[in-house]
Amino acid sequence: MRLTLDPTTDPHAYDDVVRQLPITSALQGWGYGEARRELGQTPLRYLIRDGSRTVGAVQLIRKRLVPGFTTLYAPRGPALESLDLLPAVAEAVRKVARPTDALLKIEPPVPLDANDEQTVIPAAYGPFTRAATEQPEHTIVADLRRSEEQMLKDLSSMARRNVRTAEKLGVVAGRDDDFDAFWEIFTATNERAKLGAFPRKYYETMLREGNAHGGEAYIVLSRYQGRALAGGFFIAMGKGTYYLFGGSVRDDRVDETGQPLKDAKAPDAFYWNAMLDAKRRGYELFDFWGIPRELDESKHSYGVFKMKLKFSEQRVWYPAYDLTLNPAAPLIVKALRWRKTQNNLRKRGSADDVL
Repeated sequence: MRLTLDPTTDPHAYDDVVRQLPITSALQGWGYGEARRELGQTPLRYLIRDGSRTVGAVQLIRKRLVPGFTTLYAPRGPALESLDLLPAVAEAVRKVARPTDALLKIEPPVPLDANDEQTVIPAAYGPFTRAATEQPEHTIVADLRRSEEQMLKDLSSMARRNVRTAEKLGVVAGRDDDFDAFWEIFTATNERAKLGAFPRKYYETMLREGNAHGGEAYIVLSRYQGRALAGGFFIAMGKGTYYLFGGSVRDDRVDETGQPLKDAKAPDAFYWNAMLDAKRRGYELFDFWGIPRELDESKHSYGVFKMKLKFSEQRVWYPAYDLTLNPAAPLIVKALRWRKTQNNLRKRGSADDVL
């Protein structure tokens, strides 16, 4: 099979294809690429054709490394009719790649069951070989096709109890256009966990552009007595919504007697109402976005894992694969790993990745 990559500059036509394909992700949407542009990276969009028939779409992010070398990256992509197309996609990419492009990294958006010990992660798809991911490789998802009653029943007993406590205390959680409140929560969480973040304009661009062409980008906040205490940023397309950024802040307020306010369980209310909101809007997959590959109770990521696990136990893998485009690719991979290790040491004092 011979496929061709046809470049497109029409965001609506491109997102229409991405949204309708069975193997797809919001990170392949036009808006996500525009946010990446704010980081000095260049999004390239192609429709994947088999003759006159469109069988996929791919957003490639070109990143400049050092003079003379770049990489291509398909975040949670490409979007396809079938993974069987990947070997032919590789050959099509070779025809449009520049001589400076050292390698292509893909992350096929097909979740593999991590709870089943019999699950086999493919070592390769044709010339694509297993590699480190850029997005979280291990995550938790929830099936929103269940009834709301079944979804509530499937929560952990602690999550159900906390959701009911939040409701009794009057916590309100749902979609919210207060970006400043989200940003306060997000930055406080990052500082507490030493995670780091991109410039604010990156997230603002993703919010604006994610809504402009056929997908969705939105914020969910959980408020107690008016103050936002937990929240997150989502992008959605097709049948899935993805919780990319967020967190919570401590409530240090006191009541009229000077006593600390009760713990309103705002994070639990946030997760539960975000799931309900997504279900009611027709989404079928809720991606909690990232849990540790290796569990370590001393790390912040372990607490995040335990929180998400209360709302779903459906753990999955999203493995990545590299395609060598230039003989320098092995050296580039080593250089990228070294750079990431140095960033980890500078930000958190540890060479380990966050997830």
